[in-house]
Formats: sequence, structure tokens, C-alpha cells
Amino acid sequence: MTTTHDGTAPAAGSGAHPTGSFGSSSAFVAVEDLRVGFGAAEVVRGVSLSIAPGECVAIVGESGSGKSVTARSLLGLAGPGSRVRASAFTIAGRDALRFRPGDWRRVRGRFAGLVLQDALVSLDPLRTVGAEIAEVLATHDVVPRARRAERVLELLESVRVPEPALRAGQHPHELSGGLRQRVLIASALAAAPELIIADEPTTALDVTVQAGILRLLAARKAAGTALLLISHDLAVVASIADRILVMRDGRLVEQGPAGDVLAAPAHAYTRSLLAAVPSASSRGTRLTDGTARSDGIRLADGSRATEEARVTPRPESTVQTPGPAPVLAATGLSRSYGSRRVVDDVSFTLHRGETLGVVGESGSGKTTLARLALGLLTPDEGGVTLHRQPWSTLPERRRRPFRPRIQLISQNPLDSFDPRHTTGRLIAEPLRTGGRAERRARVLELLARVGLPPETAARHPRELSGGQRQRVAIARALAPRPDVLVCDEPVSALDVSIQAQVLDLLADLQTEDGTALLFISHDLGVVHHLAHRVLVMKDGRVVEQGDVDEVFSRPRHPYTRDLVAAVPRLPATAGPVRRSPR
Repeated sequence: MTTTHDGTAPAAGSGAHPTGSFGSSSAFVAVEDLRVGFGAAEVVRGVSLSIAPGECVAIVGESGSGKSVTARSLLGLAGPGSRVRASAFTIAGRDALRFRPGDWRRVRGRFAGLVLQDALVSLDPLRTVGAEIAEVLATHDVVPRARRAERVLELLESVRVPEPALRAGQHPHELSGGLRQRVLIASALAAAPELIIADEPTTALDVTVQAGILRLLAARKAAGTALLLISHDLAVVASIADRILVMRDGRLVEQGPAGDVLAAPAHAYTRSLLAAVPSASSRGTRLTDGTARSDGIRLADGSRATEEARVTPRPESTVQTPGPAPVLAATGLSRSYGSRRVVDDVSFTLHRGETLGVVGESGSGKTTLARLALGLLTPDEGGVTLHRQPWSTLPERRRRPFRPRIQLISQNPLDSFDPRHTTGRLIAEPLRTGGRAERRARVLELLARVGLPPETAARHPRELSGGQRQRVAIARALAPRPDVLVCDEPVSALDVSIQAQVLDLLADLQTEDGTALLFISHDLGVVHHLAHRVLVMKDGRVVEQGDVDEVFSRPRHPYTRDLVAAVPRLPATAGPVRRSPR
């Protein structure tokens, strides 16, 4: 099959193909020897798969492996300029090799619904979410016009959107990420499709919202809907998939029943993906090679760390002597927006060489707490000190000279980088002293520290992969030699192997420099792997805090127990067994 410039397929001259060995006659969709190319590059090479009603097939692999292109090709949406071929391709018993553009339009929505990762981009910002869902009902003539508004509310209620009548009249930007994702699923379900293609539907969502979406998809599967799930989260896949296909460089390297692939992977690449998953069992080891690592420097009370830090020389003005005093401390922080208090009486301390995790659902106040710690917001009550000196109460002109001591690593560096600047210029921007040659040398040194080649300095952010951009963000944050890094969801959108590299990098930097990390994440596995202590936030308040092992292993607060219970888990036998040296 060859597509036109808009991704649709022209009519083919051949007749229908039997399903043969690539799919049973009961399969809703089946494709054999799928190949997709763009220009001279072939990004999907010889993939065969089938999906039966009531079955979930998951495709896993890193970015660039061809997962999303494979999924989109099943809907005639491979992309502009794509070349799509297959030796056989059937959808609901029809020969998709003969589909015209009108046939593909009828397939999308009526026979197959698509759920993408970024609902904010997928939903029309100029329309209410109710109008978005109603369009599907109208396009496919699902219900009479007089019933559409009622059906919209039924669909929103079915995906557990609270106050559906209110939400139907709102625009996408007025909803949280979890609500937008549920609306997108409601839209995909509106025409009661026989197949749902979910492309990273839960990435970057809180664990409780993620659990709700997985339950919803599982319910649709139990009702007989075929499900194709694209994900780099192997624990999510383990919770719902019947079969798993592992892709690398456009090819299938392993496939089989989910339990077999996850518990006893046959291919080295699959084993490396499983080994890179952070969890309680990975504490004290490097995710990328499984070797033991130091856990930062010894804390003031002598706990947690197993060896003294190896601190690299830094200018005397920025080197801090280890001691009982915290590097960063917050006391009674409160912040309101209008009548809503988003941070309520929060206190914490952060010592040199320590990682303090902050977890909680969207709206719990995590990011506002980070902005208060950075001095980007002024608290209504309470205060923050940096090296025992006032920080949050300083006027900005007096705070500015000390800003190099506390830096931010954000979730999406692409949004925070000036796209006109090269990577080298972005990293050099925080450097306030030295000549051009000295700054250039410092940029190359930082690139080397984060594992990027020197030529990266001449490239622009959009020319880099997600993992490379996150490394650049870390290099930029390290440029002024900070004492504190505030990490706001720094790995939530990364593939598991790239995430492992970034987490190892942060741990190594902490060991070498004694940097303190305030690490905000919705991923409890990541926090359990990296953090020493953890704060659990709900509705702006800290409901539980303490040693990360103690809090996650024996949670006392019902909310913490709900968070821990919602975390998807790999089979107990999956991956190599790691032993923490602590």
C-alpha cells in the first residue's frame, strides 16, 4: 500500500487478501509485512500484527522505534510524504489496500478511535469539549440531533468526568491534564468503535488518574473492544496487555504473551528496557548498567549515605562546608490564588547532597511549592531561607546575585529554550564572568559532563531528541555551579532508557558535587529510586513525610496508601534482581 501526501491510500488494483498466517479470521485488524518510509528512510520495516476483539496488543520501545508510525498507519495517518506498503492489510474483514480517502474517513471514529498523548494539542482550543465530542456524533450519525447533548453528557460520565454538564461547556485549557485525557477518550469512544488505538495515553499523568484511565480501557476491552496500546511504560503495559510487541529501529525484535515477555524476555533489548525501570529494588544501583553507586554525600546526621562525597573543586565562594544547617529550608509556606489556597503551611529542609522527593496529584501544590522555593513566587505566609539567609523575602534586585545558587530543571525544556539560540549559547547564558574563550571552554566541559559531544553546541533545541534536550537543560542548570537543583518532573516524558540515563546522571552529579535536589514527580517509582526523604502533598498540605522507604513501604495516611496502591507494577520476576548496598 502506498499513501498519498496526506496519508490516505489510493485504490489498489488487487483483490482481497486472505488473513493467512498473520492473523486469524476473527481479527478485527491484521497487517502483514508493513513498511513505512519518509524520503530515503524506512522507519517501519516488515512489521506484522493482528488484534482480535476483546484483546489488548501493546507495542513498546524507545522514541524513534516506529511505534507511533505503525499505529497511525493502521488508520491511514502515517503522515505527509509517507510511503506505506503491506503485503496484506484487513480492517473489520475489509481489504484496506483498496481503501479510498472516503473509506479511511469512515474508518476513523466509526470503526477505530484514536487517543493521543497530548490532549491539549489534540483538542480544538476554540471549541468547548462538548462540541468536540458532539462533532463525532454528528459526523457518524450516531444519534439523532435532539439526543446529541444528552449523549455527550453520558460519554463524559462514562469516563468519570466530574460535573459533566459543567465540563461540557468548558474549553480544553480550562481542564486539568487528567480531565483533558478523559475527554479525548470520550471523543474516541463516541462512535462506539471496535478498535481503540491509544498512543501513550497515560504518559505524564498522576498515578491515580492513570489508574482510572487504565480501568476505563480495561472495561472497554472486557466489553469486546480491540485495543492497541502504544507505551514506553512497561508497568502500564503489564497491567492491561494480552500480547506485547517490542520494536527497535523499525523492526519487531520480540513478541509474545505479556507474561512471557515481561517475566522471561528473550531479547537483550527487552531485558535492557526492563532493567532501566526505576523502583524500590533499584535503589543504590545505576539503572543503565546495574552496578552499585554511591548515594550522594554523607548527610548531616550521618544517615543514608555509605561513603564520603567526592566533591570536585569549585570556586571558594560557591563551596559550602557540610554541616547540620540545611542548604534550603521552608517554614510555614502558604500561597493562595484568589480564594483558593494552593500551598498551605508547608515546611521542609534540604541538606547538601540530599534528594527530597515531592509527590502528589495534579493540583496538590507541588509546582507552586517549587516556584516558592525558587523565589519566583512570594509566599503569603512563611518564608524560605537559602544557606540560612532570607530568600523569599528579599527584593528581586537583592535576590538576583544569589540566583546562580539555585537552578531549575523543568519537565519540558523545549518550551523554556529560545528556539533562535544554539545549544552552546543557551548553556553559556547563565555564565556571568570570563571571556568568550573561557565561556566556550566551560560550555564544552558541561556538555561532556552530561554525555553530549562537542558538536551539540552548534545545534538548535529542535534538532535534538527529548533526552538530549533534557541533558542540555541539566548542563545549563549546572553552568553557574548551583548548590540546589529544583527538578520539576524532569523525566516524566522520557522513554524508560533515556529516563534511566538522566537519573544516573543526576545521581552522579550529586555524588561529585554534593548538589541538593528538590525532586518533584508524580512517578513514585522514580522518587523511590532516587530520593532520601519524601513529602506527600494533597490539596496544598503535606499529609505525610519521612524516609522514602518508610513512607512508601508503610504509608500511614489514607491518601498515601491510595497513591502507592495505584502504581502499576511489573511482574515480580521481571528483570534482574538488584540489591541495594545500603
